[in-house]
Amino acid sequence: MDAGIEYISLLALTGICAGFASGLLGVGGSFIMVPMQLWLLASYGIDPTISMRIALATSLAVIMPTAMSGALGHCKRGAIDWDAGLRLGASGALGAFAGGSLAAHLSSGTLRMAFGIVVLFGAARMFVQPKVGHFASKANWALWGIGIGFICGITGIGGGVIIVPVMVMILGIDMHRAVGTSSFAIVLISMGGVLSYILSGLGAPDLPPHSLGYVNLVQWAFIAGTSVPSAQLGVVISHKLPGVWLRRVLVVLMLYTGLKMMGILGGGLPI
Repeated sequence: MDAGIEYISLLALTGICAGFASGLLGVGGSFIMVPMQLWLLASYGIDPTISMRIALATSLAVIMPTAMSGALGHCKRGAIDWDAGLRLGASGALGAFAGGSLAAHLSSGTLRMAFGIVVLFGAARMFVQPKVGHFASKANWALWGIGIGFICGITGIGGGVIIVPVMVMILGIDMHRAVGTSSFAIVLISMGGVLSYILSGLGAPDLPPHSLGYVNLVQWAFIAGTSVPSAQLGVVISHKLPGVWLRRVLVVLMLYTGLKMMGILGGGLPI
């Protein structure tokens, strides 16, 4: 599995798009990373189930530094609720570890279906502007974190597509602070998921070279290398523009990705 120029270029472009989405909307960007990684791994003849686990694990590994970059940008603008972020993130890390451990025993079809459903949920969240709820309760934050983290571990997402609407609609947090707080919580949640995928994949057969468990270090390096700086660009734009048109473009992309991963759409595009 040699990293040619085309291979590296596609990984770098994937990182730019994922990082920008992460900084702009407080999401992890896995709806971009996972399908592209699957396509690249398939082109090298890697088993579909192994490919799916690698894509999910590596996506979470990329999300860690990307979300950290976004969180630092939001922190400078005072847009992080540290109490909510710590509660959701710490409990979410435990849930993500459990979810990632389970994912190591699920088939490619099951994982693709789960991933597609969560991405479609995220698209729906972006399409419908949520209203602030009146059910904020600190006692419930840890419970929400465990549930969100479990879903993140199984699907390889950072959790922003779930965390942001939960904070806005259920916990009553302002939208801009929800995006910033989500970036911080995602860092902790992804740590739990990555650890589970590494431990579950140690000694697994048919892994491509340069893999740490199910995390492929080659894909991680080139995607993370571009996603981290592009996340800062997303942060800047998120605080300067309403971003309505960008949100609509992302909704369309996420709808396509979710339906494609679930096998509902055909076609010859990479995902």
